[in-house]
Amino acid sequence: MKYEGHTHTEFCPHGSGEDVELMIERAIKMGFTHYSITEHPPLPTSFKEMMPNTAAEIATTAMDMNDVEHYIKKIKRLQYKYQSDLMIRFGFELDYLPENTDDVRNFLNEYGPYLSDNILSVHFMPGKDGWRFIDYSAADFDSGLVQHYGSFTAVQNKYIQMQKEALSWDIGQFKPTRLGHLSLVQKFQKNYTPAEIGYSLKQKHQLSCLLDQIASQNYSLDFNTAGLYKVDCGETYPGKELTRMALAKGIPFVFGSDAHSVDEVGRGYDKFIDMYR
Repeated sequence: MKYEGHTHTEFCPHGSGEDVELMIERAIKMGFTHYSITEHPPLPTSFKEMMPNTAAEIATTAMDMNDVEHYIKKIKRLQYKYQSDLMIRFGFELDYLPENTDDVRNFLNEYGPYLSDNILSVHFMPGKDGWRFIDYSAADFDSGLVQHYGSFTAVQNKYIQMQKEALSWDIGQFKPTRLGHLSLVQKFQKNYTPAEIGYSLKQKHQLSCLLDQIASQNYSLDFNTAGLYKVDCGETYPGKELTRMALAKGIPFVFGSDAHSVDEVGRGYDKFIDMYR
């Protein structure tokens, strides 16, 4: 099968706003047989209150709670409409929010029975004055996280730790078994020195332990090509070294363009194919 495993919709406030049906039609034209829609679910109000960013910035993060049922109904209608052309799965790209475990578990218990695919991602870290975006902007990343922890390397270390914690996070029976963009923390790496962004021997050991945990829990990984097109990144999530480590441990990957617009659907699929050659 040809599987596009990580996409978004017009319900995402930081996307293009283009109708998801146009994205589905593009996937069909590109020869995809399976297609997953994994929208950002609403953030709990109490979590947003722990973020120092402006209300306008926070509002760009995820869909509104009032849109959840509209999202589910629309995608179920499109599943039926395109069932002879494409196997459509859908759900959410859930965030690891350890201080809001009950909120996330309750959300999944309510909507989980209607969903067919979910991803678990780490988009936020504790930083200066509260919880900070990992991927909002280079300036926000540097001021909120790098300066808070003292170095890019220290941010990497905390991110690895949070990925391990996410694997053990108890949010019930509908918890995703695929991790999104395992190296998202590298998104702004070109703003730092090669010595800072490369993995040390100690970090490689930590990552090896993380991958062992992923393998033992039978999780898969998102082979996310979005980073290739980010000016400050220039590589997939995860990058080549970490991808090779995961493959050596038998961890399966699912291709994901992380498309937020029609023209991003399937983008970089050739890199996914090359990985297995």
